[in-house]
Amino acid sequence: MPTSSGQHPWVDALRVYLRLPVLAMLFLGFSAGLPFLLVFSTLTTWLRTSGVEVAAIGFFSWIGLLYSIKFFWAPVVDAFRLPLLTRLLGQRRSWMLAGQALIMGGLLGLSSLDPASQLGAVALFALMVAFGSATQDIAIDAFRIESAEDEVQAAMASTYIIGYRGGLIMAGAGALYLASAFSWQVSYQCMAALTAVGMITVLLRPEPPRQPLASRLAKEPRVRAFLRASRGRPAWVRRTGAWLIGSVVCPFLDFFGRFGLGALGLLLFIGIYRISDLAMASMAYPLYVDLGFSLDTIATVTKVFGVIMSLLGGLVGGVLVVRYGIGRILVLGATATVLTNLMFAWLALSGAQHSLLVLTIVGDNLSNGLASAVFIAFLSSLTSRAYTATQYALFSSLMTLPGKFLSGFGGLVVEGMGYPSFFVLASALGVPAILMALWVWRHHVREPGDHAVSLDKP
Repeated sequence: MPTSSGQHPWVDALRVYLRLPVLAMLFLGFSAGLPFLLVFSTLTTWLRTSGVEVAAIGFFSWIGLLYSIKFFWAPVVDAFRLPLLTRLLGQRRSWMLAGQALIMGGLLGLSSLDPASQLGAVALFALMVAFGSATQDIAIDAFRIESAEDEVQAAMASTYIIGYRGGLIMAGAGALYLASAFSWQVSYQCMAALTAVGMITVLLRPEPPRQPLASRLAKEPRVRAFLRASRGRPAWVRRTGAWLIGSVVCPFLDFFGRFGLGALGLLLFIGIYRISDLAMASMAYPLYVDLGFSLDTIATVTKVFGVIMSLLGGLVGGVLVVRYGIGRILVLGATATVLTNLMFAWLALSGAQHSLLVLTIVGDNLSNGLASAVFIAFLSSLTSRAYTATQYALFSSLMTLPGKFLSGFGGLVVEGMGYPSFFVLASALGVPAILMALWVWRHHVREPGDHAVSLDKP
């Protein structure tokens, strides 16, 4: 008698989405996505509607640097045991709950403030939210990887992304709708209450099993050599040295060993590929406010419609990578980013035209989704399976760091040159990315036949 698997293979395959570890990632993804916009575009919109100068708003984008440097304290989240919490909940759940508590506290703190007169306190609570959010991200990534076998990871990643986008919509459109209907204070209080979604999920799910750090590091030959050479030294010296070699030195040596001097060019390319998008991001929402668009319009067009377009762009990017390879689509993504960013300059010159706002958001989010999809595929192809987590964390941090740093000066440029000139300048920052994408395509990417998902040593 044929099995149900033989009769309904697609039904059986889809049943993976009913497994509890997979469903849990839907809610944890929501928890991860919720705070992100609340310290970025949603917060900058609140600041501008409160009369805060654009120069000051620009510097608020530096709060996002915490997401770019989270790999610095990732080892702490990986190894340090929180008093009492770790004993009760385990390593991963305790750090997720701690991060969520910081997010809730920071959002409640923001909800009690008036940005026009308490800007310094707003900055401190926003930093608190961003730090809690970045810490939560570290713990969730580890929790996801350790919670299920490899064949379930793709499904868990899918539900995580869906949940994350849901969190973005709630923190974007939802927060703006609430602010329009009631007040910004009520909006942020509601967002703080929604952090309970992640907290409840953490409390309901079990702690995943994990291999002790010492056992994992002992598999690395360089670590074993260090431990042999350091016999007789204090235990803390040997533990620290083993961690530094296994977690920091070895991933770097592996990367440069595979790509030689070409690794420097690849690192430069990673740092500038998204620089245009990230550099202009801090001034997009102040532009909408200054043009006179209502909060409801901004919410609907940018936060709902925009997210849908971004998802569509990601799907298109994935299909194009499969069909044409990573190299060509890297060039396409970089070029599309430059061209669509110029549309913001057009919008700034044209005034509050609803149709042009929609057209700008369509172009920006489609290109953003496409470029993000191909670049994630590219970064994944660069990593070694032996150091996937560490190398990918470093690559993704480097990807955002230069652009977010430059975005902090966006307000000063707008005050000095105006919105149109700022967006033209931000678009021009993407031209070197196009040139380097051509270099990567020609020298570092293998093309169809193997679908361009692996790189050769030059």
